[in-house]
Amino acid sequence: MPKRRHLCWSGDDPIQGRWSLAHGEGVAAHQHARGQLLYAASGLLATTTERGTWVAPADRISWTPPSFDHGHRAYGETEISILEVPAELCSALPATPTVFTVSALLRAAVLKLTGGTTLRPDVGDRLLRVLVDELTEVPEQAIYLPEPADDRLRAVTDLLRGNPAETATLGELGRAAGASERTLSRLFRVELGMSFSQWRSQLRIQHALVYLGQGCSVTDTALRCGWANPTSFIETFSAILGQTPGSYQADLRRRGATAR
Repeated sequence: MPKRRHLCWSGDDPIQGRWSLAHGEGVAAHQHARGQLLYAASGLLATTTERGTWVAPADRISWTPPSFDHGHRAYGETEISILEVPAELCSALPATPTVFTVSALLRAAVLKLTGGTTLRPDVGDRLLRVLVDELTEVPEQAIYLPEPADDRLRAVTDLLRGNPAETATLGELGRAAGASERTLSRLFRVELGMSFSQWRSQLRIQHALVYLGQGCSVTDTALRCGWANPTSFIETFSAILGQTPGSYQADLRRRGATAR
């Protein structure tokens, strides 16, 4: 396996391979002429645009279309594999950023293409086409936090971002933001396409993934992120991620042991 390097590039530079991001390390807003796929082997990678933030936990692939302004930030020690997708293949993939689940075929293809071994151009091209075809078959699994435009709504989401464990009701938050609960509830639906409860759950899950990756127990993670009890956390996590937090954590340990 090639030596891991720290990621540092300007948006105009071509980049493909395996890289390492330290906790909190980020890449400023930029765009690429080609599409970009990033596989997070460990840690958690957030992709932020003016529309919102997409979160890729370990063993997921994030997708960013060509000419789409975006930045990245890592949470936990994050190992990523980066693939560039030629414009002619991008039409098969979504027109906005998203996150995909990873099949065994996808994982193998990404690691083969970014493993440092020089492939014949025709072999690499065929493998990339197989990878793109496979992405059209696997489900999207985006933990997505849309960004509000309304100042009152932004005041509420900023309060929650500052303290995801905050248990205040929407009405209580509204008093701090200068808006009624009814108005804010409507704004969440109209601007963000989800309810207040759904948005807060997405935010909490993002933070929960970081804690789980750091080895925190399911119970401690639930309490740190604002759930009243582990059961409600497990139910929410399972509904969004398709597996329990304990199963997710076990997968992290298993992949870590394999990597060693």
